[in-house]
Amino acid sequence: MSWTDERIQQLKDLWSQGLSASEIADTLGDISRNAVIGKAHRLGLSGRPSPIKKKPTRGATILALTERMCKWPVGDPKHQDFHFCGKPSLAGLPYCAEHAAMAYQPTGSSKKREEERERNVGAA
Repeated sequence: MSWTDERIQQLKDLWSQGLSASEIADTLGDISRNAVIGKAHRLGLSGRPSPIKKKPTRGATILALTERMCKWPVGDPKHQDFHFCGKPSLAGLPYCAEHAAMAYQPTGSSKKREEERERNVGAA
């Protein structure tokens, strides 16, 4: 099997339609899934998410939380789908890295607030 211009164009078209490498190999015929993946890589075709479906993670309920889980609330507590993030928390913090970055201000910000307070007092 050789990669003719026609087969390359067909590969590009099928790839852009979202077909899996196996489906493309079957469509092109006389070619392996790995050959399709290799050619797509050499052509620089955009990567795609894995076709293997991942189960959506819904986080953790209050009863499922442990001390090592992120306790960031997600949603409205009045609704049925309310939950907590549940990802691994940072050592000594109740939140994961993503939520800790949102919850805590950098230490330099307290100095800025103090300086601003001093300026306001002097101006009054």
